[in-house]
Amino acid sequence: MKNRFLWFSLFSLIFMVSGCAHVISKDLRNTSDTTLTLKQVLQNPSAFRGKTVIWGGEIIETSNQKDGTTQIEVFQRPLDSRGEPEETVASEGRFLINADQYLDPYNYQKGKRITVAGELIGEELKPIGGMDYKYPLLLSKQIYLWPEYYYSSYPYPYYYYNPWWFYPWWGFSFNYHYFPRHHHHH
Repeated sequence: MKNRFLWFSLFSLIFMVSGCAHVISKDLRNTSDTTLTLKQVLQNPSAFRGKTVIWGGEIIETSNQKDGTTQIEVFQRPLDSRGEPEETVASEGRFLINADQYLDPYNYQKGKRITVAGELIGEELKPIGGMDYKYPLLLSKQIYLWPEYYYSSYPYPYYYYNPWWFYPWWGFSFNYHYFPRHHHHH
C-alpha cells in the first residue's frame, strides 16, 4: 500500500511540475544563452553570431518568402519562467525570425504571442517609418505560438487559490439538517 501511495505522490508531483513546464525543450534551453538580452544584441548583432537565445513577444508581421521559408517580425517582450511573453513589461525592441518552413500567416497573425529558440545569424536592415532599423536575425530551432486565451496565466479556477471560499457552504448544509428537528414541539 505504502508503495502505491508513493507512486501516486510521485505522479501528482510530476503532473504538477509539468503544468508549469517551459515551452522550449530542455536540450535547447541547455544550449541557449538565457542571459543574453535583445538590448545587448542590438548594440552589436554580429558580435553574438552563432549563439542560441530564447526570446519572445508579439507578432508584428509574418511574411512567406519565395523560397518556402517564413519570416516573422516580433515586438519583443521579456519572458517569464515558463517562457511566456509578459505583456506588462516594457519591450526592448524588435527582432526577426527566419523559419525554414512555411508558416501560415493566419495562424501567426499580428498580435499573437510567440516564443522562439533560435540561433543568431546576424542582422537585417528594414525600414520603419523612413528610418533603417537593424533587426537581430534568428534562425528558428523551435517556435511556440501561445494560445489566444488571455487567462493562461491563471491555470486553475479561482477557488484553488482560495479554499475558504467553499467551506461556509458546507457548514451551512450540515447545520441545516440539525436545526429544523428541534422546532414545532407544541
